Amino acid sequence: MSNTAAATKKNTPEWVEIVRRYQTPDWRRSVWQIVNSGVPFFLIWVLMYYSLQVSYGLTLALALLNGMFLMRLFIIQHDCGHNAFFKSTKVNNIVGSLLGIITLTPYYHWRKAHAKHHAGSGDLDFRGIGDIDTLTVQEYEALSLKGKFWYRFYRHPLIMFVVGPTLVFAIMHRLPVKLAKGEQRERVSVHNTNLGLLAVFLLLGTWLGFKEVLMMWIPLTVFSSVIGVYLFYVQHQFEDTYWRWHEEWDYKDAALQGSSFFKLPKVLQWFSGNIGFHHVHHLSPKIPNYNLEKAHYENEIFQQVETITLKSSFRTVFLDLWDEKTRKLISFREYRKMLKQQSAQAA
Repeated sequence: MSNTAAATKKNTPEWVEIVRRYQTPDWRRSVWQIVNSGVPFFLIWVLMYYSLQVSYGLTLALALLNGMFLMRLFIIQHDCGHNAFFKSTKVNNIVGSLLGIITLTPYYHWRKAHAKHHAGSGDLDFRGIGDIDTLTVQEYEALSLKGKFWYRFYRHPLIMFVVGPTLVFAIMHRLPVKLAKGEQRERVSVHNTNLGLLAVFLLLGTWLGFKEVLMMWIPLTVFSSVIGVYLFYVQHQFEDTYWRWHEEWDYKDAALQGSSFFKLPKVLQWFSGNIGFHHVHHLSPKIPNYNLEKAHYENEIFQQVETITLKSSFRTVFLDLWDEKTRKLISFREYRKMLKQQSAQAA
């Protein structure tokens, strides 16, 4: 080893060397994930169609189950977007683009926005891209009454986890919004995904009936959107999460302190494609989802992070404001309590 190489290795942070061991994708495991996620997804579509003749309640139950498989397919697309699922960038892009039609997500458009999320996660100066909008206490207090109303309306659980996600995947992903003139590939991605969706809808509608297709597609879209957004939300929106202004912001700290370990039951861990190991993923998006669990349990550095369970995750739903003084996310209820304490102290 040359002196330069030795010096470079010596100066490389320990975590970089650790994550490098898990970054190589295995094409056999990747293909198997596509098979064991895609085949059940399409088979359940068939069952959903026949269930319409039995009971729409059964159709909805199957749509919920298929929403779980759709979420798993989205994780595969997500890995492709990080160029982590296959060694070949070309193969990642082809698979990701095709899956984008199934997940209602324009691949290149989403990939660019998601890359910005990773680059600035936890950075108060770079909020609003691929994130749930979060205001500091000071920013909230500076809003007008109308502004406060709309922020509270936006942060209502029904809007954040049901209405909002459905609108994003069903409508907003159909529009090339927030794209600069030079982002032609991202714009084309939106149009190509829309054309693919239109072709699938016309084909299935002509074959099975347009009403029947909508009766299956709409609940599937709602269920998968709700589940997916909730999963990604709780990974960052916990009480002791990490938010700093850019001058204080640190990539490693943002990943390990601003992303949780969402410890799920094994079946939900499988359906969610190991996304619960979000701290590992944010430290190194190049790690394929099937290597995240191994990386977590083999390295102590990953086990000293915030752990959230399915039960405790529900408490994060009501954390709405970042309090810079305590460096914690607080609820509107806690904010009102804080105001009362300040008034009492002033009196």
